[in-house]
Amino acid sequence: MMPQPQWRTLQQHAGPLQRRHLRELFAADPARGSRLQAEAAGLYLDFSKQRVNDETLRLLLALADARGLAERIAAMFRGDRINTTEDRAVLHIALRAPAGMHIAVDGKDVVADVHAVLDRMAAFADRVRSGKWTGYSGQPICNVVSIGIGGSDLGPVMAYEALQHYSQREMTFHFVSNVDGSDFVEATRNLDPAETLFIICSKTFTTQETLTNARAARAWCLRALGDTGTDGSEVVARHFVAVSTNAAEVVKFGIDAENMFGFWDWVGGRYSMDSAIGLSTMLAIGPEHFRALLAGFHAMDMHFRNAPLDRNLPALMGLLAVWNANFLGAATVAVLPYAHYLKRFPAYLQQLAMESNGKHVTREGSPVDYATGPVYWGEPGTNGQHSFYQLIHQGTQLVPCDFIGFCQPLNPLDDQHDLLMANLFAQSEALAFGKSADAVKAEVMPAALVPHRTFEGNRPSNTLLAERLTPYTLGALVALYEHSVFVQGVIWDIDSFDQWGVELGKALARRTAAEIASEGDPELAHDSSTNTLIARYRRLRQSIA
Repeated sequence: MMPQPQWRTLQQHAGPLQRRHLRELFAADPARGSRLQAEAAGLYLDFSKQRVNDETLRLLLALADARGLAERIAAMFRGDRINTTEDRAVLHIALRAPAGMHIAVDGKDVVADVHAVLDRMAAFADRVRSGKWTGYSGQPICNVVSIGIGGSDLGPVMAYEALQHYSQREMTFHFVSNVDGSDFVEATRNLDPAETLFIICSKTFTTQETLTNARAARAWCLRALGDTGTDGSEVVARHFVAVSTNAAEVVKFGIDAENMFGFWDWVGGRYSMDSAIGLSTMLAIGPEHFRALLAGFHAMDMHFRNAPLDRNLPALMGLLAVWNANFLGAATVAVLPYAHYLKRFPAYLQQLAMESNGKHVTREGSPVDYATGPVYWGEPGTNGQHSFYQLIHQGTQLVPCDFIGFCQPLNPLDDQHDLLMANLFAQSEALAFGKSADAVKAEVMPAALVPHRTFEGNRPSNTLLAERLTPYTLGALVALYEHSVFVQGVIWDIDSFDQWGVELGKALARRTAAEIASEGDPELAHDSSTNTLIARYRRLRQSIA
């Protein structure tokens, strides 16, 4: 239940406001476009095209106060165990804290531990990038393959694509996550095992999909490099490193414990791209750029911690997301980066937002009776304009949009960048203001076409602008969304840091895998649909074999 009277007041406020168009709101307040904005850590947020007025913002801030948002922020930064169902602290903010800052878990300062791992990562990255680290045959590493899944994959993939402009181009980077063998085969198809380094990313080193792909990688290396009469341990030692907390399993796999980079149980997978999980990122862009990435994260962390909520970018974005979802009825959010390098950013946000806030009970376990966790999706502009923007502009569903753009291009095609940004500004304007039937008629349009050429408008959006896509800016952008997701969870009174919803399917898959692999005709005890599907699959597999 949501008992706060502030929630009910917002419901009452939403009715009349929904009948007001953004055209009217802008006409009544000529300074609205320059007034409803906030700025921090190199990011400029224009939220003037949201369907809100000053009273809406006042009521949302009152709701945040009633939900104890300021204290919940402070509790996270103190290291309190705010992940209640797993009894854990939530301290991804410690991963980017500068040396000398004090953040404690159970009385132990964790910042020194973080920097010890970062220093080891930097030393290793320098060795690989300089060619001093060689493979079993003495050749330098030219190819890096990172194997993980979920937070151990989406963050590194997104960061590599986003920061490719800064990467060492003499090296290639590949990412394997899907247990479908085609993912591994295609990632390694044209690679020379003698020049390839594998990073196995798994906190427990027991993740089924990751370990299956890791074993495939080990076999691939040993087939090419292990015909020397050895047990293969020397090959594995030179071509495999691990990011994990489970040293025993890492060593059991054959990886030298000295080549294991650790992290901690207060780091959730979807919040781990700036931990040792980001080793592939550091190998690609180098330790100096990686430190700039961390600095961007930290700058937004400090803004979130210290800025008043009415000027606080993550708080504003989180509260506006709640407004759209719970009071305007929007079930999705479209994230539209007008930057090709951010093509994997929407996919990254899908896990961050939907694994965090896709919950149906409160922190105390009571069922919620309000919407939580909107669906995040999107594509880079201008590609999306020629596919799904039709629905955003003229469809029956309300789809709030986050536009992301940069004022300076990274590549010297300035005219194209101007065109790219012209499209961003035009799309947000069209969504907000639309095109009335009268305006269409004034173009001497055939009457039958007027309804088809009319744009309702009044579609809400944020626009985020930064000067340039740099490692620092990417860190600030990711931290902005991390904290915005946290704000939404606080308002909904849910635990944004567990993910029990992923466990049931994984448990059933282990049981089903054993049934598929069993000899003879196993007794299946699923529902009739699942039993039939498994039996049919077994028959077809056996007939091919």
